[in-house]
Amino acid sequence: EESNSSSEKGFLLLGFSDQPQLERILFVIILLFYILNLLGNTAIILVSYLDPKLHTPMYFFLSNLSCVDICFTTSVAPQLLVTMNKKDKNMSYGGCVAQLYVATGLGSSECILLAVMAYDRYAAVCRPLHYTAIVHPQLCASLASTAWLSGLITSLIQCSLTVQLPLCGHRKLDHIFCEVPVLIKLACVDTTFNEIELFVASVIFLIVPVSVILVSYGFIARAVLRIKSTAGRSKAFGTCSSHLLVVIIFYGTIIFMYLQPAKSSSKNQGKFVSLFYTIVTPLLNPIIYTLRNKDVKGAMRTLVTGSAF
Repeated sequence: EESNSSSEKGFLLLGFSDQPQLERILFVIILLFYILNLLGNTAIILVSYLDPKLHTPMYFFLSNLSCVDICFTTSVAPQLLVTMNKKDKNMSYGGCVAQLYVATGLGSSECILLAVMAYDRYAAVCRPLHYTAIVHPQLCASLASTAWLSGLITSLIQCSLTVQLPLCGHRKLDHIFCEVPVLIKLACVDTTFNEIELFVASVIFLIVPVSVILVSYGFIARAVLRIKSTAGRSKAFGTCSSHLLVVIIFYGTIIFMYLQPAKSSSKNQGKFVSLFYTIVTPLLNPIIYTLRNKDVKGAMRTLVTGSAF
């Protein structure tokens, strides 16, 4: 009876309820970031679809990334905002499980998609003459499908193993959303198998993509250094450094959360780290990848001007 109470009564999603003033400030920040995230990423999808000049592999992958970011943030932010704005922090068991599956799948897809985008940039910079032959439409569709499907598969495996863990009546979820490492901590049985499985999945979806990204940008950096024009070199380095900043923030925070023993790390640290890769990074992506891009700015101006008339 005690072990079933979590599924019957749901969870208490505590979040930052132990710090009321901080919770009120974070509510406003998260709401603002969520709205800007929706606007920025939706704009990227619309512009990439409507402007024929942007019908290229780079913007195809960016559209996929924006779609993932919108869905990923939406799987976390609305529930978090509702919980933060009420005294009753209760979240249904079904809602928690649904959030667990969706957020895990979308987060994993983003990890693969960022690596795919790094490969695309490598092909564009290092193999410009063969770029269209290498990154052809069929390959683009296959790589994007792989990113989405891999997220779905790892979500089904990881989350199914996690929800089977007995919680023995533990209902207090001291986190901002339902996440695999946090639910493992609640389990009242030996979780060694789950921790090993989580570590293996983390290596596949974190370490391998990061390695691909670093190798790709290593080749890109070498190609950029060969550019004789100082202005061209500084522009290329500026773009690469911006992309790498997003990669460092996104992968760095997730690696901190997932590639460590489930029973370690302070609770508040984990909450703020999760805020970064669920709320902050999805907003940075449209700013770093596209809103600084002249082609996108021009396409947006054309779109706004055209709609005005």
